[in-house]
Amino acid sequence: MNVKSAVVYSVLRILAFLVPFGILMLFPIFRDLYWLAALFAALIGLSLSLLFLRRPLDEVTSDLAARRERRRAATVDEEAEDAAVDDDR
Repeated sequence: MNVKSAVVYSVLRILAFLVPFGILMLFPIFRDLYWLAALFAALIGLSLSLLFLRRPLDEVTSDLAARRERRRAATVDEEAEDAAVDDDR
């Protein structure tokens, strides 16, 4: 898996939450109702990530799919080798 794309995506998702949360905490009403600021920041962060982080998400998911496929191919190879050895006995 390409670790760089996973780290970039994770950092951008965290920033998509922390930046709106920090801005909302500047308002006096949200200082008392910090949970409401966290809720709004989560919704804003989700919206931002859906709109702007599609490419990093695609990179991470394609890397994960390729990794899974390599593992599956290695497992199939091992099973074929075990079957060949069992047939020789």
